[in-house]
Amino acid sequence: MQITVSGKHLDITPAIRKFAEDKMAKLPHYLDTISQIDVVAGRHDSHEFEVETIVHVNGHTNFVAKVHGEDLYGCIDGVIDKMVRQLRDHKEKTRAHKGHTSSAG
Repeated sequence: MQITVSGKHLDITPAIRKFAEDKMAKLPHYLDTISQIDVVAGRHDSHEFEVETIVHVNGHTNFVAKVHGEDLYGCIDGVIDKMVRQLRDHKEKTRAHKGHTSSAG
């Protein structure tokens, strides 16, 4: 799995890159078919940051989460929370679908 952290009108410091990579590295725990994770951090306006995460999953459309806020680290945490929720929901839906049996009667 590859993790890419980039900035849009924002320099990504080594500390921010490591923080984002460490957080994103936990996502395969929730869904093991993740092939790539893209994190784009930038300025939303002069007072706010925006972090967008795109998770590429084999055999499924991409999962996308976006968070705005005044603290860049907080935005990364927030986008992780949103992404975990999406991945859990997808996994539960898939599990429920596979377990569903219909009987002809």
